[in-house]
Amino acid sequence: MFIAMNRFRINPGFEADFEQMWRDRESQLDQVPGFLSFRLLRGPEDGACRLYASHTQWASREHFDAWRQSEAFHKAHAQAKAPQGTYAGAPVFEGFDVVLEETAHAD
Repeated sequence: MFIAMNRFRINPGFEADFEQMWRDRESQLDQVPGFLSFRLLRGPEDGACRLYASHTQWASREHFDAWRQSEAFHKAHAQAKAPQGTYAGAPVFEGFDVVLEETAHAD
């Protein structure tokens, strides 16, 4: 399994627009081979901005890499235009290969 995360620093007053942009996007991820899940995470404020992270789970790094090279990826990212002044810097990508996983069991 592979976890792909992008960290975003969002300027004060732009949080609602940023979250709405993600809600309104047409990701089509559910149709991409190897895609498992997506989450948008809202983190703490540090006095200068609010931290967010996008978190996707993939069956493998190869599935993630294939998606990044696909037309679906380019379409999804072309429509993700935030209002001027939203970002307090460029997003930071972090990719992780899962080496250990524990999950809760349904009772």
